[in-house]
Amino acid sequence: MVVDGIYYALALTAGGALVSYLTRPWVGLPLFVLALFCLYFFRDPERVIPQGPVAVSPADGKVVAVKPQGEGTRISIFLNVFDVHVNRAPVAGQIKAVEYQRGQFLVASKEEASTRNEMNTITVEDACGARVVFKQIAGLIARRIVCYKKPGDRVAAGERVGLIKFGSRVDIELGPEWETTVEPGARVAAGSSIIARRKGQAQ
Repeated sequence: MVVDGIYYALALTAGGALVSYLTRPWVGLPLFVLALFCLYFFRDPERVIPQGPVAVSPADGKVVAVKPQGEGTRISIFLNVFDVHVNRAPVAGQIKAVEYQRGQFLVASKEEASTRNEMNTITVEDACGARVVFKQIAGLIARRIVCYKKPGDRVAAGERVGLIKFGSRVDIELGPEWETTVEPGARVAAGSSIIARRKGQAQ
């Protein structure tokens, strides 16, 4: 459970109790329901991380795009409000950059959200010197991007790196050394779903 969920749930529960006390018991019910939803939304389940020369999904959600980008490939994952919103590192390595960019709050499932929305871009360099870039992108409802890491930190594949509060999108940009293993429409889970394999290396 992400601690933010506990804070939101406690605040909503307190608000519901106060409203119920000042008016009628059933009037505070919507706030109690929202408190339960916050506990559900901010859940943080453990995941089994695949081993080997693979890249794992940085987010739970639906793959909405797999497109060529430069010499590599971009994979875009849309998270609805019912998905787990904790983000994880797709590969092991050292974080080389964390860059925040202001922007719009377009519907995160739309293609233009990849370039126009508010986002946080994280670059990881793996043991082979290749760089993997992934972006935490805000959506229509999401208004806060959280990143736990900073440049110089080392991360393991599948390690928690942050979250996006409420519906959002995560893009991952892979170089030509990777072969993607997912297609648009696939459902993926952060840290446990393999989205690409390193070319020319034994599995």
